[in-house]
Amino acid sequence: MTAQQSQAIHVQGLEKSYKELRVLRGVDFDVARGSIFALLGSNGAGKTTVVKILSTLLKADAGTARVNGLDVAAQPANVRESISLTGQFAAVDEILSGRENLVLVARLRHLKDPGRIADDLLERFSLTDAAARKVSTYSGGMRRRLDIAMSLIGDPPVVFLDEPTTGLDPQARIEVWQAVKELADQGTTVLLTTQYLDEAEQLADRIAILHEGRIIVNGTLAELKQLLPPAKVEYVEKQPTLEDVFLTLVGANGKNATRMSKEQR
Repeated sequence: MTAQQSQAIHVQGLEKSYKELRVLRGVDFDVARGSIFALLGSNGAGKTTVVKILSTLLKADAGTARVNGLDVAAQPANVRESISLTGQFAAVDEILSGRENLVLVARLRHLKDPGRIADDLLERFSLTDAAARKVSTYSGGMRRRLDIAMSLIGDPPVVFLDEPTTGLDPQARIEVWQAVKELADQGTTVLLTTQYLDEAEQLADRIAILHEGRIIVNGTLAELKQLLPPAKVEYVEKQPTLEDVFLTLVGANGKNATRMSKEQR
């Protein structure tokens, strides 16, 4: 496999402007197959614009981009067959059940045995027990996991997740993180945009920071940490974070909170 073939995504010199506003000013990065690549940046940095260009929803003003070996400008239809895009808000039908949502998408894609496809994805994303429930009764984390499951119908080799945990509580975010890790474990390439530093730290094999339309740093977490000198500390008492406290009390399904409440009586 050549260096180019080993890259699921190749971006070079990407530029995009909206009238006088230059959103992208020459963006370059590569994403290895089967890896999780985090594009980190604040609001307005250009993350969603990059995703829109790579998913053929927007045309770049300059530069080139290839996804799964396909040119996004010259072969948009082929690119769309190779990818899936999940936006910031879960695109699920709340009137239907979780299983019905999955079956509907499988049928729209003209796939054989949509029921089996739905059941396999429900099991994969730990939603089997809630399969028959209307999505309107799902928690935020369950909706997002269902949304990601729907995006995997047809087994796309590349998945774009544009700020997938926006608006979710800490427990729901961790549920989504686990789902994303499982994607990469099974060979799917994931490009994740986020403004949450801990999210990039937890998930990504490589992290690129997009600032004012340019990639200012790109590397592994270890490489990025080497950019700053280590702090010299003689003794520090580590205090638990609010997230530590929340998850300890709530646990995976609220059992810890019930047990601790009984012990306090």
